Amino acid sequence: MTLTPKAIMERLEPVYGRPEAQPHEDAVAELVLTILSQNTSDTNSGRAFAELMRRFPSWQAIAAAPLEEVIDAIRPGGLAQQKAPRIQTALAAVAERAPAGDLGFLRQMPLDEARQWLRSLPGVGPKTAACVLLFALGLPAMPVDTHVERVAKRLGLIPEKMSAERAHEALEAMVRPEDYYRFHMLLIKHGRRTCTARKPACERCPLAPDCPSALVAGGSVTAGQ
Repeated sequence: MTLTPKAIMERLEPVYGRPEAQPHEDAVAELVLTILSQNTSDTNSGRAFAELMRRFPSWQAIAAAPLEEVIDAIRPGGLAQQKAPRIQTALAAVAERAPAGDLGFLRQMPLDEARQWLRSLPGVGPKTAACVLLFALGLPAMPVDTHVERVAKRLGLIPEKMSAERAHEALEAMVRPEDYYRFHMLLIKHGRRTCTARKPACERCPLAPDCPSALVAGGSVTAGQ
């Protein structure tokens, strides 16, 4: 029997606590931080973001800076040569389309229009758009990172071969909008601490009794590795 999102959250909360959403309202900062967070740890992306803020006085200054200076600033986050031009291009597009540099107006738009506005920015995919909507603006969107995708596939919530983009749509459809933040954060914590990519700790997983991919004696997890 496939666990429902509600049952998953109820089993994970005693282990990880109940996440409470606290939108920070700086959508541009969330945009930059999400780009920095790709394929690296929170610690490294946080260091890169802090260094970027230390070196440049404004988003406009980052967009206009020589590329090599931005690369050097975000080097602690990894993949700096790929991420620096993405950040500059995205910030330049924001400055062109929202000269005040404040994306708070997205709250007043229908959700799908706000999502499409963000997706229209160069290099912004479904995860980045959802992170800006949820974490900065407090709007109901479901970011699906590698941890969420892996755990959801192992639990049988979504098919193993489903693309990351389709996974956003599928999980948003099965989780109540008011639970998006709670579900996202719990699956991330579970994916980092228990249902890891290479050696999932099924023996201490509260979901294992109903998880189709859980380890059995002499077996191994196959889904979502």
